[in-house]
Amino acid sequence: MIDIRPFGTLGRANHGWLNACHHFSFGNYHDPRRMSWGAIRVWNDDEIAARSGFPPHPHSDMEIITYVREGAITHQDSMGNQGRTEAGDVQVMSAGTGVRHAEYNLEDEETTLFQIWVQTDRPGAQPSWGAKKFPKDDRAGGFVTLASGFAEDEDALRINAAARVMGANLKAGEIAGLQLDPSRHVYLVAVNGAVEVNGVRAEPRDGVAITGEARVEIRALADAEIILVDAG
Repeated sequence: MIDIRPFGTLGRANHGWLNACHHFSFGNYHDPRRMSWGAIRVWNDDEIAARSGFPPHPHSDMEIITYVREGAITHQDSMGNQGRTEAGDVQVMSAGTGVRHAEYNLEDEETTLFQIWVQTDRPGAQPSWGAKKFPKDDRAGGFVTLASGFAEDEDALRINAAARVMGANLKAGEIAGLQLDPSRHVYLVAVNGAVEVNGVRAEPRDGVAITGEARVEIRALADAEIILVDAG
């Protein structure tokens, strides 16, 4: 099954400094048909105004992955971590027993990002944070694993979930394929450029929900940056 969730049907919340689109129910947006997809609980498409951001707030028992599309985000948390994550790079936070954090756009330009929450496999774990650079050239033409709970993904950021977050950059006409477990739930979004997923067309920033497929082939109809989560 491949289900396209058009960008225009996503939940919306415009706070002035934050213009957010919600692929799944979040905040004041509630759709019982879009509560989660497998272990994926949140996928927010955020536009954060220059010199603004999320003030300190708490989380627990959730794996939170941030993929920066444009600009940069600066992280601070109650564990003493601080870091700046630029466009194309990734940060992860395992909230575990509880952590307070802030995410600020300290740049002079708008920052855009995906914030993805995956349900943890280790409730009550020690909280942690990490960030890593992922050069886009390394994922030209195929998928690279950015964050993972699987030991074999040694170069990826670690999360406490049987899940993978992957990225690919495809030129128009290129095809990237992945073998899948048909029992798992996969969700992908093309940042820019339309794509076909097993022959089904998706426009930029549409959500593509996949299950029951043993293989997926993604063909770029235009140059496309793709983020995919396989999360059980």
